[in-house]
Amino acid sequence: VAGKFDGELGAMAPLGFFDPLGLLADESQEQFDRLREVEIKHGRVSMLAVAGYLTTASGLRFPGCEDIPDGFASFPALYAQGVDGQNVLGQMVAFFAVAEIVNREATWAEGVKAEFPGDYRNGAIDYGWDKLSDEDKFNKRTI
Repeated sequence: VAGKFDGELGAMAPLGFFDPLGLLADESQEQFDRLREVEIKHGRVSMLAVAGYLTTASGLRFPGCEDIPDGFASFPALYAQGVDGQNVLGQMVAFFAVAEIVNREATWAEGVKAEFPGDYRNGAIDYGWDKLSDEDKFNKRTI
């Protein structure tokens, strides 16, 4: 069944636009953009989480934290460490909060508009993106 989002980035053969739960049955562009942004953010967080897990699973630790286990077992172990471990947990919560706040479109900043869902550059980080042609930008986003 052809739909509004069949031509969107990521809709490829053999499935085309795949929405088995019918989350976009009403074909709302705003809902599609929000779900696309959430998907991109979760993918980025997952990639960082895997890198962190593999680092600790390999045995690499900060000095003084050699006895802290890897994975989810680290949370109760840090809490049991006393004040120092609880401070580390507090720093982690603060980092997650700041990361969530800054990794979104800066609607409060004048002249800053996201180019596509998941574009969190906010005019601060470029790495040459703005110099690319529209075709090159599209090709990079399809990787």
